[in-house]
Amino acid sequence: MKSISKETKTFKLLEALKTGQVITPAQAEKRFGIKNLSAEASRLRYSGHAVYANSRKAGNGVTVTEYQLGRPSRKVVAAGYKALAMGIAV
Repeated sequence: MKSISKETKTFKLLEALKTGQVITPAQAEKRFGIKNLSAEASRLRYSGHAVYANSRKAGNGVTVTEYQLGRPSRKVVAAGYKALAMGIAV
């Protein structure tokens, strides 16, 4: 797993998610200067955090994706162990 430097936008996003906050792309850009929240979420996933993206319809009919930190499912954990056993993951 790769560590995340405390000075980065990724670290600030992770700290917000750890407190239970749900972050939308608009919020991420305004609060942290993150223009591509999907890429940051992937970066956090690759460093071992279970970041989930959930879509919902806002009051004006627009679909919004919200990101939050959660617990990985048994299936995800099993896939990780399988990848380690096969030498695919480090």
